[in-house]
Amino acid sequence: MPRRIAALCLVFALAAGGLVSAGHAAAPQQKTQAPGYYRMMLGDFEVTALSDGTVDLPVDKLLSGAKPGQVQRALQRAYLGVPVETSVNAYLINTGSRLILIDTGAAGLFGPTLGKLLGHLKAAGYQPEQIDEVCITHLHPDHVGGLLAQGEAAFPNATVRFDQREADYWLSNEQMAKAPDETKGFFVRAMEAVKPYRDAGRLQPFSGSTELAPGVRALAAPGHTPGHTFYIIESKAQKLVVWGDLMHVAAVQFPDPSVVIKFDVDSKLALPQRRKAFAEAAREGYYVALAHVAFPGIGRLRADGKGYVWVPVNYSTKP
Repeated sequence: MPRRIAALCLVFALAAGGLVSAGHAAAPQQKTQAPGYYRMMLGDFEVTALSDGTVDLPVDKLLSGAKPGQVQRALQRAYLGVPVETSVNAYLINTGSRLILIDTGAAGLFGPTLGKLLGHLKAAGYQPEQIDEVCITHLHPDHVGGLLAQGEAAFPNATVRFDQREADYWLSNEQMAKAPDETKGFFVRAMEAVKPYRDAGRLQPFSGSTELAPGVRALAAPGHTPGHTFYIIESKAQKLVVWGDLMHVAAVQFPDPSVVIKFDVDSKLALPQRRKAFAEAAREGYYVALAHVAFPGIGRLRADGKGYVWVPVNYSTKP
């Protein structure tokens, strides 16, 4: 026993003298995240959520239709401040015979915190050359910017598809001339993003609700933009609906779907689309995916009074 006590005293003495290391606190902080992809199975289909990054949004200045103080209170309940760090998500569907990317992120159009989609696509095990189709929910820059890489087609073998009404609006010089000055850049960026695909004969708009591939169909959902589109993915009785920009601020708009955002081209049309989509998703219990809900942006809705509760997808490592 005396020897044991003596040994312990020696250890304490050495530690006090700095001769025994207490840890590795001097190791540099890494300040990076894991590659931004999340995988899940939907029946026989593989769905990979891809992060393009995040961007700060001054949602208190962008949202309207709320009661005084409502937005701030809702954000506080979610432990969020202003601006809100907002995800930009895209979704890759592998049907087994087709590889379909829904939206492409912003690339370099909104600063260095975005533009990560191509890197995350590769980290997820795929190459841009493998993409068969790129389906766009709407032609806002944070959804089509990633169509380009260094000015060239980022997906050189892909056909690009979106609603004809989007083409008629955002790809029209006449519409751009009539638009407010602050939105003219949206038109320019849309035109630039699709140009290499149009030049190569790989731009194929569709009209309204359309079957694009077995188990993948487009559903017209105008309002946010004239040709805003949902994409419905179904396999073995399982269903996922990619909602695009049906809503932007989960903490505010799930509890109160009547709150709208200034990005809407037609808020009066977007509002009933949101109410209808929320109610159906809660009633039927299928998965939904959104561009601006915290990554991976996939979950379900549960009705809660006049609003809804967002239930994120349960994390899984199963193949």
